[in-house]
Amino acid sequence: MSQDVTYGGYLRLKDLLACQQPLTDNHDELLFVILHQTMELWMKQVLHEIAVTQGEIRAGNLVPAYKHLARVSRIQAVMTQAWDILATMTPADYLSFRQSLGTSSGFQSAQFRALEYRLGIKDPMFLKFQPEGSDERALMEAALAAPTLYDDVLEQLARAGFDIPETAYRRAAGAPYEPSEAVENAWLQVYRDTQKHWALYQLAEKLTDLDDALLTWRHKHVLTVERIIGRKRGTGGTDGVGYLQQTLLRRAFPELWSLRTKL
Repeated sequence: MSQDVTYGGYLRLKDLLACQQPLTDNHDELLFVILHQTMELWMKQVLHEIAVTQGEIRAGNLVPAYKHLARVSRIQAVMTQAWDILATMTPADYLSFRQSLGTSSGFQSAQFRALEYRLGIKDPMFLKFQPEGSDERALMEAALAAPTLYDDVLEQLARAGFDIPETAYRRAAGAPYEPSEAVENAWLQVYRDTQKHWALYQLAEKLTDLDDALLTWRHKHVLTVERIIGRKRGTGGTDGVGYLQQTLLRRAFPELWSLRTKL
């Protein structure tokens, strides 16, 4: 290792710490900026882990994929806990700088939408929030068009001999995943004989951990927003808490939830 490498230089701390530039002199705006920037950094890592996971699963290496999915769930837990820090901001604190945010909103996060797309929650409507030709738009378009993590998992189920229709994991580019009775039946077989299908069973539980953690993050987000702004409309023009509550109904891997009723 070069002796010229320093801690600050390696991490580019000068650049990193220069990225926090609040638009007002309000004390609490720095917290607001840092929390959201940190969320984006963690989402970058999550997307990195999901990409590696998909490569492992496509190659049939299910066990190595567990590590990456476990890491994602740990990151999600940290992201969820971060909302508790933001919740130390009172309504009065937030209102003192809210106007400076204009129409900006986490609703517009390109990385979060790319993550949803990678998990199969695909809605092209969100593309309109990113300018055509921008890096953010390209990131989202690539994720929208690509096979999802669940697509890769279901293809492995089919290769393992389960009766999975090809339409379950190969759809038109950008098409969202639709729950399938055939997929649910396949997972039921896995869960009814876990010893025989141990690798797939463990993979399913890791996916459920991920979906659970995403829902927990959403739920804590809803509570934090309601605590700070009540039922006001969001800065991005959404219905605020009302919109966020609707997202709690989304499941990335629906059959892994529905099968539990039938076991």
